[in-house]
Parts: sequence; C-alpha cells; structure tokens
Amino acid sequence: MRIGLVGKPNVGKSTFFSAATLAKVDIANYPFCTIEPNVGVAFVAARLQCPCKDIREKMEAEGRLEPTRDDDPREGSLCEPRTGSCIGHRRLVPCFLVDIAGLVPGASEGRGRGNAFLADLANCNALIQVVDAAGSTDLEGNPQGLNQSAETARSRVNEEIEFLGRELDAWIAGLLLEGWARGVRRVQAEGDKGLVSFIHERLTGLGAHLLSVSTAYEAFRIEQPELGSPWDWDATVIAALAVHLRTALFPIHIAANKFDVAPASVLDGVKANGVIIPCMADVELGLRRASGANLIAYVPGEHGFEFNDASKLNEAQMKALDHMRERLETNQGTGVATVLDTVLFDELDHIVVYPVQDENRWTDGDGKVLPDALVVPAGIQAKALAYKVHSDLGDGFIRGVDGRSRRVVGSDHELQDGDVLKIHAKS
Repeated sequence: MRIGLVGKPNVGKSTFFSAATLAKVDIANYPFCTIEPNVGVAFVAARLQCPCKDIREKMEAEGRLEPTRDDDPREGSLCEPRTGSCIGHRRLVPCFLVDIAGLVPGASEGRGRGNAFLADLANCNALIQVVDAAGSTDLEGNPQGLNQSAETARSRVNEEIEFLGRELDAWIAGLLLEGWARGVRRVQAEGDKGLVSFIHERLTGLGAHLLSVSTAYEAFRIEQPELGSPWDWDATVIAALAVHLRTALFPIHIAANKFDVAPASVLDGVKANGVIIPCMADVELGLRRASGANLIAYVPGEHGFEFNDASKLNEAQMKALDHMRERLETNQGTGVATVLDTVLFDELDHIVVYPVQDENRWTDGDGKVLPDALVVPAGIQAKALAYKVHSDLGDGFIRGVDGRSRRVVGSDHELQDGDVLKIHAKS
C-alpha cells in the first residue's frame, strides 16, 4: 500500500512526511527541496483493538495471568509485532508513504520533473495533496507572508487544488490523443465498448481499472449527449473526457496544512474529489520528536499530551511545548494521523487481519503471539489472504480456521476487520 504526498513547493509536504514517518529528509524553504521521491513507512493505528486483548482477558479469567500493572510499559499488550508496535492493545500497522518531488504548473508539458513526477503519482494507490491553508505561498511556492485574508487564502487553496487537477487532466488527455485514431477505429467495429477498452489500455499504466474507466466514460456521455461520433471529437472534447477520467482514477485527498495560522473559515466552500482535513504538520513533527526524546507522552492522533518530567525541561523547551499544547487542544489534534487513517481505512476501504500458524494460541511457528498484522482490502477472501502471506500458501491452500470461533472456512470466506485466521496448505 503506497500513499503519495504531492503538492507545490514550500507547503510543508516534506514536514508532513517526516512527521508521519520520523524519517530524516531535507526540510527547507525553497522549491525542489525534494528532488527524488522519499519513501518511508508510516504507522497507522488499527481501528479495532489488537486481538491480544482477547488473549489477556481469557488468561486473566482462567487465573493464568495477573491483571495489568500500572507500571507495565506496554499497558497490557501481549503480542509480539514483527513490524510496528502495540501498547494498550493499540496496534500500529504499516503503510508506505511517498514524498513526491514538488509540483509546479506545466509538469504535464515537462516543467519541473515533468513526466517523472507524473510517473511517481501513477505508482501510488492514493494521493494526499498537501496545500497551504494559510495562503502564505503563491502557485510557484514562493513565500507571500502570513496574515492573508480569508478570501485570499481560500482563493489560493482552490487554485492549488485546481492546478494539480489540470496537470493530471492534461497528462491523461495527452495519452489519449497519442492513439486516438486507433481508438476510434475500434468504435467503428465494436461501438462504445471498443472505445472504453482502448481508453483502459492507454491508462493501464496509471493503475486504471476497466470498471472505473467505464463509469467515467458513461458519466461523460450523460453530461454531453450531443457530441456525435468519437472520430469527430477534437482536442477540447477529449480534454473534457480526461477530466472525468482523472476524477475516477485520482481521487485527491487534501491535507490543509498550516491550519493553525490560517484565517478562520478558510476552508468554507473549498471543494475536492476527496476528503479535506485540516492539519499542522510542524506541530506533529515537534511532538513526535519530543516524545522520541522521552520529554512527553504523546499518542499521534490524540488531542493532548502529558509531560514525563516537567522539572527536566528548560525554559525554552517548556515554552515551546506549552505553545504546541495550546495549538493541539484548540484544533483537536494535528490532523496528520487523521488524514492517514481516513485515506487508508475509509477511502481505500482497507482492514487489518492477523494470520497465525496456531489457531489456539494465536502464534506463529516460533511461538510469537500475533506477530503479523496485514493491511488488506475489505472483503478479501481467505485464499487471497494466503497469497498475501506467501505464494506457497496460496498455491497450496486447503482451508482456513477462524481463530475466534474455530470454524473451518473455505477459500471464498470473506474476512472482517480484526479477524485472526489460521491457513492450512499443502506443504
């Protein structure tokens, strides 16, 4: 699972990336600070509590385990994650986050990194566009200062969102125009079905699915029913078709960054074809670093934090953390974890499941408790999950066993969020 971060220069995109992954990337106030895409792992909290809570409750009820002590650093968690962590049965699961080099107007015509930038986008399952909610930069990313009016800031936010859409529209239109003569010949032979197949073939490299292409094409024809035959369409009509295709292929989710210094109501009336979530990447990064230095106890996504030992902080540290606390409480969180959670679980419709080798103890072959938590599409079937674990398990799949009910399930059994599954396969 790869989520791409995109946006014009100097909007805090690399800060967002660093805050989400704690990766060390260049963060600077100039265009093209990021030249090649940085790829890191962001850990997102599973929405349901880790199944290790069920194990603890059962063992405590049977008298085989003492209740969780107040000084337990893992707050009762018993699992042994291979990746991520689990504290207080809050399981963190990984997804790849890609910080794509800064976009500038004209990318579809080769400006900036041009096609290299667009190709990086195509390799992502979802896009988050980081925009400057404060309106403190122009369309090229040049600083314009804070204290913009709500109208000016809102106009710049809309401009940012629209220009990325225009670049993608132009890119898609260019791909269609390159082979349009061949495509319309298929219309003459096969009708609209042939044209849809041609469009799908042209856009396969962008991750296009036949269903999404077909849906976008139908919406376009309904909107413009009097266009006549496709072989008579000019570049303007194909550009209009590209808008529908882009909306279907690239839902763009908006991280409205610098929201804490943005004018009130800046997002009123702002529209996108994905979710719009206010965020403060610089605050998140500061809190994550303070937490890593053991100065505070902070859980990403929470609306506050606790000092571990305020007496150890100097005056500058206390002042900075108090300021971040005020911004955190006022804005009900930094929004960084919220954006990732919403895109991964709501917009991409994914769930978390736990494959095990022992359905009774919920362990792997080495006796580790629930070491793996896989982020997979909702409704995934048991055999498809087996392939996610290992190709040999998929090839040799015999049956699965539900870890909670001990019920035997077949290859077409659909998994639910939080399921624990034992996979039996031919060796």
